[in-house]
Amino acid sequence: MPTANDLTIEQLAAESGMTVRNIRAHRARGILPAPEVRERIGYYGFEHLARLRLIAQMQEEGFNLKAIERLLEGTDGRPEQLLSLREAVNTPFEDEQAAVFTAGELVERLGEQADDETLALAVRLGVLTPLEDGRYQTMPSLLDMAAEVVARGVPLRHALAVDAKVRKQCEIVAREFVKLFLEDLWEPFANAGYPAERWAEVTESIERLRPLSSRALLVVYQMTMSREVEAAFGRELARMTGGASGQ
Repeated sequence: MPTANDLTIEQLAAESGMTVRNIRAHRARGILPAPEVRERIGYYGFEHLARLRLIAQMQEEGFNLKAIERLLEGTDGRPEQLLSLREAVNTPFEDEQAAVFTAGELVERLGEQADDETLALAVRLGVLTPLEDGRYQTMPSLLDMAAEVVARGVPLRHALAVDAKVRKQCEIVAREFVKLFLEDLWEPFANAGYPAERWAEVTESIERLRPLSSRALLVVYQMTMSREVEAAFGRELARMTGGASGQ
């Protein structure tokens, strides 16, 4: 990793994976800083390499050069700010990694209810992701929960239907938390012209948004679940008592 401006344009191309022609084009657009010129030769370093990697990453995600140019202008041309923000946004929320299972392994875990039709339903609902080799990808914890409720007598299709409803509600909750962040933190920051001294604060807020929202959701859910269980079993007890007194 270069720490000083000691790379020629050819060496920078080799380090970044870009062509010399593309590097010169980025310089011409103004989205790559000018090199340090010594004895009529331009030399590049870490700042240039970081900028090229950021450009490549954003292009892979669908940003065109004009959009990248606007973003760099909005951050006073400091790619480390965008890199830290991008890392905060893309950091996985949980440590759990998706695992891959064959159809046979799913049947082994879930029983014969995991037939082709039910697996296709799970794919449509987003519980399973089909792979080209006929296997499926999913979060092991989801599979564990499904196996447990099926073992307790809940039909797999009913469990999938409930999962679909929960996902829709989670989308609504997630949008509300994101909206909260955008309206109260990001928009004032953007309207202020993305001041450099506030980038660290905004990035930290993004990093904290997901765990804070998860904790808030869990607390509210537990309170709501307690009320719902109490109400439901209260109705059942009243029905049972009413039935007994009528005998």
